[in-house]
Amino acid sequence: MPAIKYRVTLTAEETEELKSLTHKGKSTARKQTRARILLKAAEGCPDKEIMEALDVSASMVGRIRQRCVEEGIEAALEDRPRPGAAPKLTEKQCAQVIAVACTPAPEGHDHWTLRLLADQVVQLGFADSFSHEAVRQLLKKNTLKPWQQQEWCIPEVGADFVAPMEDVLDLYEAPYDPAYPVVCFDESPKQLVGEVRLPLAVEPGAPARFDTEYVRHGVRDVMMICEPKRGWREVLITERRTRIDFAHTMKHVVECFPEATTIRLVMDNLNTHKPASLYEAFPPEEARAIAKKLEFHYTPKHGSWLNIAEIELAVLSNMCLSQRIPDEATLRRHVESNIRERNAKAVPVKWQFTSQDARRKLARLYPRVST
Repeated sequence: MPAIKYRVTLTAEETEELKSLTHKGKSTARKQTRARILLKAAEGCPDKEIMEALDVSASMVGRIRQRCVEEGIEAALEDRPRPGAAPKLTEKQCAQVIAVACTPAPEGHDHWTLRLLADQVVQLGFADSFSHEAVRQLLKKNTLKPWQQQEWCIPEVGADFVAPMEDVLDLYEAPYDPAYPVVCFDESPKQLVGEVRLPLAVEPGAPARFDTEYVRHGVRDVMMICEPKRGWREVLITERRTRIDFAHTMKHVVECFPEATTIRLVMDNLNTHKPASLYEAFPPEEARAIAKKLEFHYTPKHGSWLNIAEIELAVLSNMCLSQRIPDEATLRRHVESNIRERNAKAVPVKWQFTSQDARRKLARLYPRVST
């Protein structure tokens, strides 16, 4: 039997540490095997016996012995760092690839793909070849997804934005006054779509399924009226979105608040949302009487997020209008059931964003004061 070149000796503390490591089972299998090799080597077991007992190779036993003797017990238990292949791109070249990914895609493509960027690396002369997977890892490291886009309202900076914004925010911040209710109004089209084939119902292991083919049955305009501080809302459905339809909706708003002195109405600045629309639908005396009851407050351009009625429309759409609806009768039935249920709860909207918050958080939108 050949002499043992590297004899392992352990202190009592090291022996207890290795035994604890093998008993608790919280470390990797590789590390536990190395610990058992060290324990048996410290007991004086020859390499062949250790190999047979632990089903390991002679080279592994010899390597663990050598590391323990020359570098210590921790070096024998842990893996050595692996340098891996040298990166194909320098940091400067990686930065250039990221910069390219942030530019418009080549003509004929609406966005950069992984393979387009990989080809660009070769065209720039950074490498003879470059895989799309390497591009993916580079983009992931920099949290960049050039193929994704988000729709967003970008407000115009200046007084034309902040003045109506603060006007609406002050209305929301004021205490509730039934004589001067704050009412929000917005409208949205809803396409009526019928099925060509009967959809398949949801079942365990499979979602509901419907055919991609459909039949259009026209469009209806969904008009949302809500009083956020009272938790009340009403929806009118019309065939068109015209000045006449808007005027009749405003008359209905006035009729909903007969005791109110002035109804403070928040809405967006659409071309039909004007007091002039009243004079196209009613005689001058009636139009003027309706207009005197209404106080118009417009949200700024690209500031429709300030209109609570738009939020209410989004909630309504998510709750009952995201499905295909074939006709106006079905649309009315869904909407009326939803509105009745939510009005029964009468949960007021607690608007938290104030003018002071806007001046602090949206300071970039405010114009610089001239002196």
